[in-house]
Amino acid sequence: MPKTIAICNQKGGVGKTTTAINLATFLAFLQKRTLLIDIDPQGNATSGIGINKHNIKESVYEMLVEDADPRSIIISSGIDHFSLAPSTLSLTGAEVELVAVMGREYKLKKALISISSEYDYIIIDCPPSLGLLTINALAAADSVLIPVQCEYYALEGLSQLVNTINLVRENINSALTIEGVLLTMADFRTKLTTEVINEARNFFKGRVYNTVIPRNIRLTEAPGFGKPIALYDKHSIGAQKYREFTEELLDVKKDINQPNIAHSVDIPSNVNELQKIGDIEKSQ
Repeated sequence: MPKTIAICNQKGGVGKTTTAINLATFLAFLQKRTLLIDIDPQGNATSGIGINKHNIKESVYEMLVEDADPRSIIISSGIDHFSLAPSTLSLTGAEVELVAVMGREYKLKKALISISSEYDYIIIDCPPSLGLLTINALAAADSVLIPVQCEYYALEGLSQLVNTINLVRENINSALTIEGVLLTMADFRTKLTTEVINEARNFFKGRVYNTVIPRNIRLTEAPGFGKPIALYDKHSIGAQKYREFTEELLDVKKDINQPNIAHSVDIPSNVNELQKIGDIEKSQ
């Protein structure tokens, strides 16, 4: 059975999609069979790895609303071990269309049952809301990863998210846990960043990752080129920190059951070839 992680925060612009793309990438570099599900109608995770949304014939919408076979919509990211269930704007209407459907909260969970043996990790990029699409993600997930931006209003609304997670746990998915809290967009030149980090660690009591993702222009630029940061600029601080975060999430350095995995995630030697694949996908 794969481990399914929903990346969720109803506040927009906190680094959900950036985290989803780059976590999935580094998991794949560790030879973990990884599926990234883009359940956000904006489709930023889809375009962020260089997939032209206009060329997509079937997406998560067809899987949820029309019960399409997940295998018929899943496509390659161009990176070994990394597959994508893409999103298009058609997903915008899914919440309305599913309202009258029996068991609507479990549509994603049921769809993933048939492919559960094919992946080690399933990462779900949620929309910036607590609507039916996010509820589907939480119902299907084993845990929730919460990106929190190191900004003034960062913790605003987090109590609502935690309440939603608790409600899902009580009524829909009793096994759901909080995977952890990832602090993003940190600017260590400001006192505010330190204050937000301290507040977050206080609020979540030991669930905050040691790795903090800094503000980094290369991270901001990478989605525009349709590439994960590891392919766009593998030497950037953004790539380094997402590599460290992936290691921390997996506890790679202490995992004695995986002797063939290096203590740190290496960028594949064929990175230039992968970059060319991304460029081709982007141009299509």
